[in-house]
Amino acid sequence: MLAVRASVEGCPPGRGCPVLIRFEVANFRSILDAVELSMVAIDRDRDAARPIPNLGESLLPVAAIFGPNASGKSNIIAALTWLRTAVRDSLRFWDDEIPVEPFAFSAGEHRPSEFAVESVISGVRFEYLLELDRREVVYEALFHYPEKKRRRIFERDGSEFKLQRGLGNLSGTRELLTPRSLALSIARRFDEPLVSDFIRNLLATQTLGLTSHDKRRRDVGAHLATTRWFENDSDHEQLSLPGLEELDSRADRAQALALLRLADLGIDDVVVDEIPYLGSDSGASLPSRRRRVRLVHRLAQETVPFEFSAESEGTRTWYRLIGPVLGALRSGSLLLFDELDASLHPTLSMELIRLFHDPLTNPRGAQLIFTSHDTSLLNHLNRDEVWLTEKAPDGTTRLGALAEFAGERVRKSQNLERAYLHGRFGALPDADRTELLRALGLIG
Repeated sequence: MLAVRASVEGCPPGRGCPVLIRFEVANFRSILDAVELSMVAIDRDRDAARPIPNLGESLLPVAAIFGPNASGKSNIIAALTWLRTAVRDSLRFWDDEIPVEPFAFSAGEHRPSEFAVESVISGVRFEYLLELDRREVVYEALFHYPEKKRRRIFERDGSEFKLQRGLGNLSGTRELLTPRSLALSIARRFDEPLVSDFIRNLLATQTLGLTSHDKRRRDVGAHLATTRWFENDSDHEQLSLPGLEELDSRADRAQALALLRLADLGIDDVVVDEIPYLGSDSGASLPSRRRRVRLVHRLAQETVPFEFSAESEGTRTWYRLIGPVLGALRSGSLLLFDELDASLHPTLSMELIRLFHDPLTNPRGAQLIFTSHDTSLLNHLNRDEVWLTEKAPDGTTRLGALAEFAGERVRKSQNLERAYLHGRFGALPDADRTELLRALGLIG
């Protein structure tokens, strides 16, 4: 079994690691009315459900979203990714307009987009609320619950900004605040642990698979993050990604290689070296060097290194997963994966889920949220880990927990895949062939 070395610091004794409680979003892409994804466990009598001190609940390490094409599954992942990016980038890129994506039809034009995140950080519950449109931030607040009582850290309502007493080192936030900048982004500049711990946890969220304008950047980042685990040269520049701050080349290379071999792709090793290439600078070709990754395949007694570009898409996807997955498992952070089954064999998807379920490989309570069409994965998920999307007649996305489908509790022993495929939970494509047959001239 893959053994994951936990962070040197570990989790605060008796308080637990950072963990997501719930995420809520409204008026974003196909989502108009608020939908909520909760990580609160219904069935607590299993190892995967982690009890959270001071919360009175157990939280889940995995949530899976199923539903027909165009029902909005990806938009749940995109919304949480958008919020993470907003906190990172609002000060740099929001001078002229806030790049939020409200519901495209008239119902969304005159409503703000809304986001809410609740997390547990060092044993304390935090709640971040945000309402905005393309012109301005309408409302923003960060609360925490020390001793289970809600207390304001900061709150802004239009131009009014209120700050909790005793946080004077955050007072500069008020002076830097603009209608199109997030207070949370500004607060990153100040050394206030109460806020910076929450921000650090949110920014540690990683996203894979999501199709967008910066997908290539994310793929490149994931590729580099994985490659870093296989390198022996500690002098290479560190990447700002979860789990990479404490790499111990020999032990961590062994972990990465074990995860690569877990896929049973016939790959025996990874070779990372540097090769010369011609770069360009002001039109002049200059000699330079770049890192090259080759996967070493074994056949009988012979080993041959293959160029990474020659590998199958499934192999390349699994390789890119290794860095983000090991980083999340080590740091206890959140990993988002859109269309988990798009390039992975069901066996590999199952192994990924198992890594997050098992406390031995996930000692810090990292979380995986993914979308999928692969119903076979339902056999490896508990009823409270499954969420379903459907497209309403007005084109909006609805999200519901399978465990509470149609207002009735789904039995713990329910065969989820069989029930899903028989339409027990809806969330199946409505395959009406009439129009296609008519267009083909097969019916009148």
